[in-house]
Amino acid sequence: MIYLQQNLHVTNFTHFRYQAQAEQDGRLVEARKLKKGYDDKVLMDDLDFTLPVFVLVDRIVEMEPERIVGIKCVTANEPFFQGHFPDFPVMPGVLIVEAMAQVAGVLVLKSIPDRKSKLVLLASVEEAKFRRPVLPGHQLRIEMKVTRRKASVAKMHGQATVDGLVMAEAILMCKLADRAPQADEMAAETPVPVAPA
Repeated sequence: MIYLQQNLHVTNFTHFRYQAQAEQDGRLVEARKLKKGYDDKVLMDDLDFTLPVFVLVDRIVEMEPERIVGIKCVTANEPFFQGHFPDFPVMPGVLIVEAMAQVAGVLVLKSIPDRKSKLVLLASVEEAKFRRPVLPGHQLRIEMKVTRRKASVAKMHGQATVDGLVMAEAILMCKLADRAPQADEMAAETPVPVAPA
């Protein structure tokens, strides 16, 4: 099991309670700590995002070979709340599904040895249901379970809950893809055309 955490807002203290419970239950095996808190680059590196606005998971709290649990602390200053909706801020359903896909992607990547050369792509979303609105102040617990796995494809069932109430659920299929070579590597390998004389 691996515990990952992205920097959280000062007003959110529930993650300390959750961490203490995970340590007490023996679920917390590895914590990557820095001098000023937890390593927020770990999750971004695993998901291959360069801007934190695209990371919709704050931390991974449980990981088993076929199951993973991630947490998203939904705060009032999330950028998507500005227009969705101004009078009644609700986390968009597509972002809840994206958060599920990111949690699933961490599990898929952790299970392969050459994960630095691979990307996890969302291949399909089935049976997505949104039961209740996710509001500012909610702590979204995202649990993904593998239902079928092949060499390059994993099908997973996911549930997003708040305080035990199901907010959303979906079946996602993730596909592994080779990472594109870097531009400088491609330039070194591409022959330069010679103009005819």
